[in-house]
Amino acid sequence: MRTKLSQFDFELPKKLIAQYPAPERDQSRLMVVHRQSGKIEHRIFRDILEYFSEGDVMIFNNTRVFPARMYGQKEKTGAKIEVFLLRELNHDARLWDVLVDPARKIRVGNKLYFSDENDNEVLVAEVVDNTTSRGRTIRFLYDGPEEEFQQDLYRLGNTPLPKYITRPPEESDRERYQTVYATETGAVAAPTAGLHFSRELMKRLEINGVEFANITLHVGLGTFRAIEVEDLSKHKMDAEYFKIAQEAVDLVNRAKDVEGSKICSVGTTTMRALETSVSAEGYLKPMEGWTNKFIFPPYDFNIANSMVTNFHPPRSSLLIMVCAFGGFDLIMEAYQEAIKEEYRFYSYGDAMLIL
Repeated sequence: MRTKLSQFDFELPKKLIAQYPAPERDQSRLMVVHRQSGKIEHRIFRDILEYFSEGDVMIFNNTRVFPARMYGQKEKTGAKIEVFLLRELNHDARLWDVLVDPARKIRVGNKLYFSDENDNEVLVAEVVDNTTSRGRTIRFLYDGPEEEFQQDLYRLGNTPLPKYITRPPEESDRERYQTVYATETGAVAAPTAGLHFSRELMKRLEINGVEFANITLHVGLGTFRAIEVEDLSKHKMDAEYFKIAQEAVDLVNRAKDVEGSKICSVGTTTMRALETSVSAEGYLKPMEGWTNKFIFPPYDFNIANSMVTNFHPPRSSLLIMVCAFGGFDLIMEAYQEAIKEEYRFYSYGDAMLIL
């Protein structure tokens, strides 16, 4: 039984943490892991075309990342404060759940001022509640048109690159830290397995008869939160909003009834949503709500029989789920191979296809 956190540890050289994406989306490297034979292949991502054919279904998370990291100044002192927008709590009241840094300086009643690159004050927010040590609820004090408010938020926000990308965000990140099929705004982190799909590659998959199902799971910061308990059965995931519509359900369940069809979950976030929405008969069902499902070995997967994923941090919920899907020994062996072959890890890194 693989239920202890320490079993999912490994040494990762810092130089393998990707700071930039591959020059072209579908040019990143692809490790193909065959569960039945244990065979490991080294390919380029666009070679994924060779593994899927007519009648197969790929399931994508179409969430869209918004520029969630903002920098404001505290009233009176002018201290620089980072405000990370987690989620909108009340649209009409412009209430947001945020993280602030440094948190010790920010109290209920404080006002924060957000200016553009020309130092013109654009937005003001008031802190209305403390939620955790770094968490606050803020209200944007804005009575103009909704469209202008959203434009200002986007203009002032920065692409929320994860902290392990140590360089400042660049203009190109706005496009590259976003999948080409992203449509539903609400994530503060990209569903990174999807970053490898170019429009051209998706067109070629479509020509080959591969069908696409879209679901939505808005990725939160909990994705990066460290697991702090050794006994994995005691770990609690942060809840994330998801939605699976009837159209996706029909596509997936049709493929499920065809012998030999591949149903591929593109990413761990897609997999979590799928496994939250399983009917008593083991089929996918339409569902909308919040999921805090944590998948760790041993686990019987109901929907997908293949998976695209990136290379994840040691001791992370992402790696643990991948081990549950691919088999602990095989995936840990594949990770050692990835380190030896100098694959690039994390959000902007290379990909793995598990068949």
